[in-house]
Amino acid sequence: MAEKKIKFVLAPDKFKGSLNGFEICDAMETGLRKVFKDATILKMPLADGGDGTIDVVRHYLKADTIKLTVNNPFLKPVEASYLYSEDTEIAYIEMAEASGLKLLKDSEKNCMSTSTLGTGELILDGIKRGVKEIILGIGGSATNDAGIGMAVALGFKFLDKNDRPLLPIGSNLIHLRKIDSSGVDVRIKNVKVKVACDVTNPFYGKEGAAYVYAEQKGASRDDIALLDDGLKNLAKVITEQFETDVQKIPGAGAAGGLGAGTAIFLNATLTSGIELIKEMVDFDAQIKDADWIITGEGKLDGQTLAGKTINGVMASAKKNRIPVAAFCGAVDISIASQEELGLDYAVSIVQGVSSLDEALLSSYDNLVQATYNFAKVLKIK
Repeated sequence: MAEKKIKFVLAPDKFKGSLNGFEICDAMETGLRKVFKDATILKMPLADGGDGTIDVVRHYLKADTIKLTVNNPFLKPVEASYLYSEDTEIAYIEMAEASGLKLLKDSEKNCMSTSTLGTGELILDGIKRGVKEIILGIGGSATNDAGIGMAVALGFKFLDKNDRPLLPIGSNLIHLRKIDSSGVDVRIKNVKVKVACDVTNPFYGKEGAAYVYAEQKGASRDDIALLDDGLKNLAKVITEQFETDVQKIPGAGAAGGLGAGTAIFLNATLTSGIELIKEMVDFDAQIKDADWIITGEGKLDGQTLAGKTINGVMASAKKNRIPVAAFCGAVDISIASQEELGLDYAVSIVQGVSSLDEALLSSYDNLVQATYNFAKVLKIK
């Protein structure tokens, strides 16, 4: 009887500043093939909703890039893009494309005056194309408007005490008295929205959107206090009109309160980025008969235990009792943390003494050799 071929599933994130997930899979396969020439190797690069996620999504969805001119955080024209697959009728939108810090110079950061309007315009364009599902990444925001800019693009109006529409920016949250939803595009009700959200911050308060994140978006201490009061005010109006306490929604404070905004104005579900990507690629079904899963990311550290790619891989591996090896640029966890994570093998691929620049340049070759050495040990067993 023929011997069963060993099956490896390669499921890494990127090595930031060095290799993307596809290049990592190629290097891993090269190392494995030097020992297991006939192995079944399934390459499934993953991402957790952060940088590089859009390339992974484009690969799996076989999606087209849609480009259009929308409003940037300061309500000025900017070309932004998102992914759309006609076959699956799924769109993947990164809010940072239209409303992100990456669009601003350091001297321009000021989340009192920024808006998510452009993100809403991207969403509206997808709706007009007939999208049935939107996956929204909300990392890297330049805003603290709680998503009211996004909502304005979809037809909501945010009114002051004189029933006049407010400009949808962070500093105006405090002036809100009423939300008019009579002009909302009805097609949004037919779209399922999933939000990649890996934080659990509440909407307002010392752990909320303003106090935790607004300073890095250009807010002063006084600004932060005003923004927090504005978030409390919006929460009060939402409770009165939508009968929902946004403060109880885990992750409501993400992306300057956009977490709550998507939940209320889009009826979105907030979930971890890696879980969304795993669902998209049917990861749990693909790994069923694997002998090993090999994963990796730039640095294995304490943050890995909180929603990053390797943690998501481990959750699936444990359910299927599949051992996991992790190859990383740096490994900075204790034995106890590795045990808690459940990793069977973890190693830094860096060889010898080298500078960071040297290590980044050598990543591909180092990864081939590290994977080869791992395979040699497996072969002996």
